[in-house]
Amino acid sequence: MILFWLLAVLLVGTALAVIMAPKPVYSVVALLGHFVALAIVYLSLSAEFIAVTQILVYSGAILVLFLFVIALLSSGNGGITLGPDRLPKIPTPALIALALTLIAIAYGGAHAVRQMLPVAGGGGALPVGAAGAFGSVADFGATLFTVQLLPFELTALLLMVAIIGVVVLAGDHEALTANDPRSLAGLRRLEREAILREGEPLR
Repeated sequence: MILFWLLAVLLVGTALAVIMAPKPVYSVVALLGHFVALAIVYLSLSAEFIAVTQILVYSGAILVLFLFVIALLSSGNGGITLGPDRLPKIPTPALIALALTLIAIAYGGAHAVRQMLPVAGGGGALPVGAAGAFGSVADFGATLFTVQLLPFELTALLLMVAIIGVVVLAGDHEALTANDPRSLAGLRRLEREAILREGEPLR
């Protein structure tokens, strides 16, 4: 219960930081913390597959998409100012984080218990990850593509609309003229000039 309340406070804090951060990059970092805390909540509920999916899909893919959106929308707004060189300070916190991660993995492996979870339909118990157990891949996939199919498709549609919107907002809105090399007429003109320079007759 203590872990739940700590994660609840962390989730609410990171969610507020996402919408109240002064810079978009800070919002993305807060969103990453929110995703990690939510994955820990899933782990505490014995839904290991959903927790791993939360990290891989949202933290590894959706968050990268947000970063590309920020990079595209902020391109051309001004020059890049160089800050202090923080690269020499990175190894120390990275080694500390690596050591803590290895300690957590070793502790979890040494004290791992084969937990038994109830079957999704009720009655009996199965090992964690077995087909039909709560939080297993089979149970999650069956629910996702049957009962939750509409929200799943709506989420995919929203992501596609977001990508199209970014392309439209970040694209070049200037009309192409015949003298512009990017237009078809401009390409044909450059081709004709190249053929004339080579001394070959026009077709």
